Amino acid sequence: MSKTPIKTRSLVFFLVPHFTMLPFSAAVETLRIANRMLGYPAYTWRLASTDGQKVYSSSGIGLEVNTSLADERRNLGGENRPNMVLVCSGIYVEEFLNKSVNAWLRETYNRGVAVGSLCTGAHVLAQAGLLNGKRCAIHWENLPGFAENFPQAEVYADLYEVDSNLYTCAGGTASLDMMLNLIGQDFGENLVNRVCEQQLTDRVRSPHDRQRLPLRARLGVQNAKVLSIIELMESNLAEPLSLLEIADDAGLSRRQIERLFRQEMGRSPARYYLEIRLDRARHLLVQSSMPVVEVAVACGFVSASHFSKCYRELYNRSPQQERAERKLTLSSNRSGVVV
Repeated sequence: MSKTPIKTRSLVFFLVPHFTMLPFSAAVETLRIANRMLGYPAYTWRLASTDGQKVYSSSGIGLEVNTSLADERRNLGGENRPNMVLVCSGIYVEEFLNKSVNAWLRETYNRGVAVGSLCTGAHVLAQAGLLNGKRCAIHWENLPGFAENFPQAEVYADLYEVDSNLYTCAGGTASLDMMLNLIGQDFGENLVNRVCEQQLTDRVRSPHDRQRLPLRARLGVQNAKVLSIIELMESNLAEPLSLLEIADDAGLSRRQIERLFRQEMGRSPARYYLEIRLDRARHLLVQSSMPVVEVAVACGFVSASHFSKCYRELYNRSPQQERAERKLTLSSNRSGVVV
């Protein structure tokens, strides 16, 4: 009687400078615990970087790697070809531009190897052209800039997405959920439950669970009408609604909305709407290379001069200064450690 073959999966974690340690650690530890529960190394992994040298995380912790990009390109044609490659990145990912990495990721995917990302790694996959027309997830803070830079990708504020052998997750503890999904595919729900017990994880989250706290918890606001109006505002940033349109949608008068926002938010609805538009603009300025005038239009401002005036009033610096400070920070940390 023939034995059932032992199922194994080998992974490559490709580390991008300033990668975020939490999603990387959560992914590796989840696989390690699965191995322990199974009693054999079903999951093996190695760490890779562009040059085979140590890579520093955003917390300043450096990790030694096992292979380089050149090694991994050779491995594609041999016995060491992995079953999955995961790009691990974090802050400043938009500054990571490497055509050789893009070519390797495309070749890897075209050879039938699963390709994925942790945290902001979807940015690297999109640069390689792998996410065109595909569902993907990225950290909520990076979503505005990502959506503007890669309009062909179908990006969502989900915990993780799996589409056509492409795995993307939002980072943080979402990588744990994506690895549990992988383990479930390979070995079933029983092993997933045992791993969760070891991790003191009380439930397996759905890929479409929200990344951020609900508005009620995030803002400390209990009034359902105010919350629904804020959700409406956040859904209409490029083409802001008038207060009359908001009032019609909410079934309230303008005066009632003004009074509610003064009570719950400590400012007028117009002021609050302006602040969330400027917050979106700030994310676009630091996460994309969009011209300032395009950022202004994307956030519902009729002119760059009006946008700059409002931006300076809120942040005490102009949009141009915001971007210049960002570039200065990048330059000072390009070869060093970010803490």
